[in-house]
Amino acid sequence: MNRPLVAIRSVSKTFGDFQALKQVSLDVHAGEVMCLVGASGSGKTTLLRCVNQLTEIDSGAIWLDGELLGLREEGGRLHRLNEKQIAKQRLKTGMVFQRFNLFPHKTALENIIEGPMQVQSRNAAEVIAEAMELLRRVGLAEKAGSYPSQLSGGQQQRVAIARALAMKPMLMLFDEPTSALDPELVGEVLAVMKELARSGMTMMVVTHELGFAREVADKVVYMDRGVIVESGTAAEVLGAPREARTQLFLSAVIR
Repeated sequence: MNRPLVAIRSVSKTFGDFQALKQVSLDVHAGEVMCLVGASGSGKTTLLRCVNQLTEIDSGAIWLDGELLGLREEGGRLHRLNEKQIAKQRLKTGMVFQRFNLFPHKTALENIIEGPMQVQSRNAAEVIAEAMELLRRVGLAEKAGSYPSQLSGGQQQRVAIARALAMKPMLMLFDEPTSALDPELVGEVLAVMKELARSGMTMMVVTHELGFAREVADKVVYMDRGVIVESGTAAEVLGAPREARTQLFLSAVIR
């Protein structure tokens, strides 16, 4: 099989006395949708934040597109990258959070064009045209001039997805993107994510939406207490789990 786009090897992370990740290893291939499931506190979000270098790992290593993240090798030794170098690596990923984190004083369009223009210094007319196309893609072309306070939670999250896509990432990370939404708004965000998956975008998704995972995921990873308990296809992990811990989790969340 081809080299994975994301290669995570023996990654551990501790916060004080709490070990959030314990020797986690997994691969994500280009075009693959991986859903991470498990109870709150199982390490899913921490793993995403490590991939996006928002959280520094204690041990192990992560490669994205063959590039070692956060470190460089020199003279047979590893050295930590500086913040500017890490920020450059981070441009390869787009992250969508539980909370939308939009700039409240900027319109939907202005939120989307901020990164490409300020960080990538791209041509304004080109960036605006691409941003309008992204707004159309997420079903919000008519909301280009609206401020976050004028949008529903689902609409704000769709703008946040468009904003992440505007940076042209090779990997999209979603951290429970529907958990802060009212139930009637969840579907509109999941619909955008399903369209992204169909388009071939590589995605790592922390989610409690098991129906979405069944429909879209190429691979499902069940985590508990900082370790990967079980991984495989959605049919394997969600339909016929082998591990007792996975079975217990699913029996608790599926009524």
